[in-house]
Amino acid sequence: MNRPVLIVEDEPDIAEGLRYNLEREGLRVVLAGTGEKGLEIALDKTDPPALVLLDLMLPGMSGIELCRRLRREPSTRRTPIIMLTARGSESERVAGLELGADDYVTKPFSVRELAARVKAVLRRSEESATASYEDEKLRVHFDDMHVLCEGAEVRLTRKEFALLSALARRPGKVATRTQLLDEVWGQQYYGDTRTLDVHIRRLRAKLGVCGDSIETVVGVGYRFVGCSAKAGGRRDEAPGP
Repeated sequence: MNRPVLIVEDEPDIAEGLRYNLEREGLRVVLAGTGEKGLEIALDKTDPPALVLLDLMLPGMSGIELCRRLRREPSTRRTPIIMLTARGSESERVAGLELGADDYVTKPFSVRELAARVKAVLRRSEESATASYEDEKLRVHFDDMHVLCEGAEVRLTRKEFALLSALARRPGKVATRTQLLDEVWGQQYYGDTRTLDVHIRRLRAKLGVCGDSIETVVGVGYRFVGCSAKAGGRRDEAPGP
């Protein structure tokens, strides 16, 4: 990956520690000690960041305000943001997530866990760069939530569309149950995991003849194989939902 990870953190020891560990993972890193400097770097069109690690407690422009500014700008509207928050600042975490942050990590944190989250968010961002999925029967337009099966519009709820998108963005690859719950319901979801199976059943039913594009990989999760490839075939590799 050529584009850098931007770390906006005013504590030099934390910032340098993050830089060291992310660079060990093969990522390029740039640092900013204030929100104002972070905004300047993020809006640099010659070298825009692939992801922003954003501390909420910053001098001057706060992390919340910086997140708000980044989400207003067309060039950074889709840039992934992971917030670094002090333990107990629940209201700020909620505000950040409502503004469009992709994830948050509380201090003190495990650097290894943070590096893993950074790589996971970057991977999802790269997968989501595709504007649409299309095969002989099924079309999924990710940006405008538009789905067509054999030319007929398929009306989905936001959760159903998010689930279909999470699968269709990685055709042929198995998405584990944990991955799908994280991506569609969020990493803080603590509900019944059977809700995923219920949504899959509803999604298949609404897709009609295109429902066979979603396979069950028993004991693991689901795989999207496309409608034309599975026309008339089985949905499951073994009995499943």
